[in-house]
Amino acid sequence: MSKSILITGGAGFIGSHVVKLFVEKYPHYKIVNLDALTYAGNLENLKEVQHEPNYFFEKVDIQDSDALEEVFDRHGISDVIHLAAESHVDRSISDPLAFVKTNVFGTVNLLNAAKKAWEGELGLHLFYHVSTDEVYGSLHDGGFFLETTPYDPQSPYSASKAASDHFVRAYANTYKMKTVVSNCSNNYGPNHFPEKLIPLCINNIKNLKPLPVYGKGENVRDWLFVKDHARAIDTVFHQGKPGETYNIGGFNEWKNIDIVRLLCKKMDEKLGREKGTSEKLITFVQDRAGHDHRYAIDATKIQKELGWEPSLQFEEGIDLTIDWYLANQDWLDHVTSGSYQEYYKELYEGR
Repeated sequence: MSKSILITGGAGFIGSHVVKLFVEKYPHYKIVNLDALTYAGNLENLKEVQHEPNYFFEKVDIQDSDALEEVFDRHGISDVIHLAAESHVDRSISDPLAFVKTNVFGTVNLLNAAKKAWEGELGLHLFYHVSTDEVYGSLHDGGFFLETTPYDPQSPYSASKAASDHFVRAYANTYKMKTVVSNCSNNYGPNHFPEKLIPLCINNIKNLKPLPVYGKGENVRDWLFVKDHARAIDTVFHQGKPGETYNIGGFNEWKNIDIVRLLCKKMDEKLGREKGTSEKLITFVQDRAGHDHRYAIDATKIQKELGWEPSLQFEEGIDLTIDWYLANQDWLDHVTSGSYQEYYKELYEGR
């Protein structure tokens, strides 16, 4: 096979969409999905490709440096797309050290494994680090995040991601490793773990449970359909210029409360409920500590230089997302109950 690509975090939300895209689009590539299968990693996300001849899975934690070196050696890894990360801001507030261990130490372990495996030919292999717009901090009523915006992380999560971004660029500068970094806005779509805003609301509306909204719901986010992000990663991997950073966004800002109300409206329609039923579930709760006011990506660079742009308008993507969750209640039940771990045991531990 022409390339052997290691995709870390490939059983997670964004990672699983990237894995499926690469496995299906590039049958001549060997795709190695490396995931620790923590709470948000779910092999059921990959049922469509699990038996494809160019797909391989490794249950490995990126904190395990010896195991990483073995994977690089066994699969002859030629390139890396690094998505594995702890990503939920609330969890980072309650347990910052877990984010340091995975997002910082884990990334450095991966860089070291790549550096060792590619010794003498670092310029021939790509280390692609997928990051977040949260490293830039918080915007207010004007302006957008550019690739040149100074870093100003405001939560333990974004601080850990900022640190990992800096380490990737430091390895490029110090060891001449071929790297590229992308920073993306909020993603939504199928397979999203239901602790995040959109799937949480869909699940709670369906079950007539309260819809918790921080503060007054005035915080603004730029939203991108996850399959469009996967397409962007494909584009950056194949066409991006080494050493560059690319911001990936949806050109699509929404206040949290407006998203919740849109979900209520659409769910009432799809479930045949009386108009306004679901809005009664909205419950305002104490705001998150250090809650960033606004994120907004300027994705002009990737659009002009690489020809990528979002394929869906937000309301189209929301319709697709709601329909997917309503049609995949079993997936949601397994994820929320933790029984998807049995799926892993059945599929792999018996071999």
